[in-house]
Amino acid sequence: MSSSSESQHLDNRHRNTLHEIFARPTSHNIEWRAVRSLLEAVGTVAVHHDGKLTVTIGAETEFFDPPAGKDIDAQMVVDLRRMLSQAGYERSSGGAV
Repeated sequence: MSSSSESQHLDNRHRNTLHEIFARPTSHNIEWRAVRSLLEAVGTVAVHHDGKLTVTIGAETEFFDPPAGKDIDAQMVVDLRRMLSQAGYERSSGGAV
């Protein structure tokens, strides 16, 4: 993750979730509740009556369907990586988050 001030306000749980999102190979057991908590910490989350979420981080807005199980799928990981990278949350060149 970048060493900018964006990560300084995150607690260890949020940093661990970021690490899981940006990990290679892609983790297949990232819990939705941890992702939602991270998104609420770094952006604005609106929950709609159908359970879908609108998430805004910086200039990026994305719509997410909560997963049926407790873990997110690979496509959501890809979407989260893109969105978080655009907002300045990303892996550093040293490989650590």
